[in-house]
Formats: sequence, structure tokens, C-alpha cells
Amino acid sequence: MKKTEINSTEIAKLAGVSRSTVSRVINNYSNVPAETREKVLKVIQQYNYFPNVSAQVLAGKRARTIGLFLIEQGNVSGDMLTNMLIVSVIEHASEHGYYVLTHIIRDAKDTEMIKNVKEIFFQRRIDGGIFIGAAIHEPFIEELIDEGFVIGIVDQTLSDHPEPNRIVSKFNNDSGMKQAVAYLAGLGHSKIGVINGDMNRLSGQTKFEGYKTAMRMCGLQVNPNWVLNGDDFHERSGYKVIQKLMSQETDLPTAIIAANDSVAFGAIRALKEHKLRVPEDLSMIGFDDHALSEKHHPALTTIRVDFSDMLKRMTSCLITKIEQKTTDIKEITVDCSLVVRESCRRI
Repeated sequence: MKKTEINSTEIAKLAGVSRSTVSRVINNYSNVPAETREKVLKVIQQYNYFPNVSAQVLAGKRARTIGLFLIEQGNVSGDMLTNMLIVSVIEHASEHGYYVLTHIIRDAKDTEMIKNVKEIFFQRRIDGGIFIGAAIHEPFIEELIDEGFVIGIVDQTLSDHPEPNRIVSKFNNDSGMKQAVAYLAGLGHSKIGVINGDMNRLSGQTKFEGYKTAMRMCGLQVNPNWVLNGDDFHERSGYKVIQKLMSQETDLPTAIIAANDSVAFGAIRALKEHKLRVPEDLSMIGFDDHALSEKHHPALTTIRVDFSDMLKRMTSCLITKIEQKTTDIKEITVDCSLVVRESCRRI
């Protein structure tokens, strides 16, 4: 008999026991005689029988699966950082005996796509979910939290009325920008520009605010011509804003801080096309410490963020809340540190 043709009732008939006895064996209840248990398990193994997950969920059992949702319009497979984030969640969930269902949300305003995502939660196919790439306020995520689902959001802060089923993690971008500006100022730079990332996301806003605060603390002026607004946190964004800067009749800064390392890579590529060298003609600092930053030419000075540790803590907190229904409010803040390489010079 094929697996698809057998159910717990038929297992009970083959073992010569009641259906409730099969259920007690599957759920490892202690009130089943050893001989009966062995007989039932032998039939289960013989026919490769596994309980129907939907039935278990209806009975109030966990699916032992968490969702990982990436809100991303671009090419996920080609981005090393995104792939590292995915693997990190899978790795840490596996350590807790959980599976990970992954899904890419190309457009958070696509009603049909969001309907499908919400169905995954309401059908109890997952016990909770982690969202990466969400805007500061994402209505459908707020709806899921209001419904009581356990939700983790990367690059987010707590709301005015924090809920115990919301877990957020953020980076200490203010500290990171202060370290970057102070380092450049120490090298003699006063003309420091910035390439912003997606300003709809927390990191986009907090990095820019951190940059302005750091410039003020160092007694330096922010030149509006050197505040370069990118669309997102991808390489193409850094490339595009530098091309635009070079087309304008304006002085260039002596140093630029990029929203992240990918943006810095794109900016350096554009500068090279205009015969400008890093760091000889312009110094560059990234943010995140991408896997390729040390191998880039020149090796990129950057602000290191431990994404793996952050996602380990996020995944562990999510599963703990799923299993123990804890009521504590959880916000994870990840610190940053300056990594000095070869992309900045003293002037």
C-alpha cells in the first residue's frame, strides 16, 4: 500500500488496535503497553506512515516550521549578504528542530501576493515568521501581529505600544556613523559626503541621521550637494548616484560614507569609469562588512555588523516565544565596529 493510500484508521486495522491507540503511540503517551506500542510502530514503519500535518495543526499541535519572508524586488540569488541571512536563519532554526519555509515578496503593495502570505499564517502552516527588508511601517505585518502571530522583524524598532508577540532587531547605526566620520576627520577630511540607502527602511533613516549628528559633533558642515540619495542598498544604487554626481558642475568631497558595502562597490566602480582612484582621489567607507569587502580592490574600510549573531538571537527568541508563549518585550540591538583597510587615506 502506498503512503498516500493509508491513514491512521487503516494503521489501526492492520495492527489490530483502536484508532485512539494509534494516536497515543504517535504522540508518545505513556499509557500504552510496550507490546502494543511495538506492534503499532512496526506497522507504521512498514508502511512509512506519517500523521497528516493539517490534522495535527487542527488538533492544536505546532507545525515546527517558521516562515522567512524577504521583501525584495531585485535579484536575491546574486546577493551574497541576502544568501548569508537566509542560511543563518535555516541553520539556527535547524538547531532547534524547526524547518524554514522561505518566500520572496516582490511587492508589499501587491494585494494578491500579500493575501497568499497571510494565508500561510492563517492556515497554520508556520508557527511564526521573520521578515527581512520591511519598511518602517508595513500594514500587512501589523495586521499579522494584531492577530496574535509571533513575528520577528529585522531592521525595525518597537512601536509606541509594544506587543509581546513582536520581536524587532536593529543595528546601532548611530554609533557606526560616528565611528566612520570620526575616523575620516582624524585623517584630515572635512569634505565628507554620504550615499543614503532606502529611506523607507529604518537603516536608511538612522544611518543618515547618524551621519548628520556625527558631522555636527566633529564641527563639520554637511554640504547638500554631497548628500547622495540612492534608491536602495544595492550596488546599482551606488553606481547611479556617483554617475549623477559626476555629471553635475560641483566640487567633489574628499571622502564618502556609503549606506552599505554593496553601495560602496557600485560607487567605486563609477569613480573608476571617471578615472578617479580610491583612495588616492577620494576615500570611501562602507557599512556592514560584506563577505567580499576584504577581497575588493582596494580592500574596503567599513563598519562591521554581526548579521549572523543578530539572526541567531532573532531566531532563538522567535522559537522561544512560540514554544513558551513568553510575555516579555524583545528588542535586539546589534553594535558596530570600524574595520580599517585600504580605501581611505590621510590628507
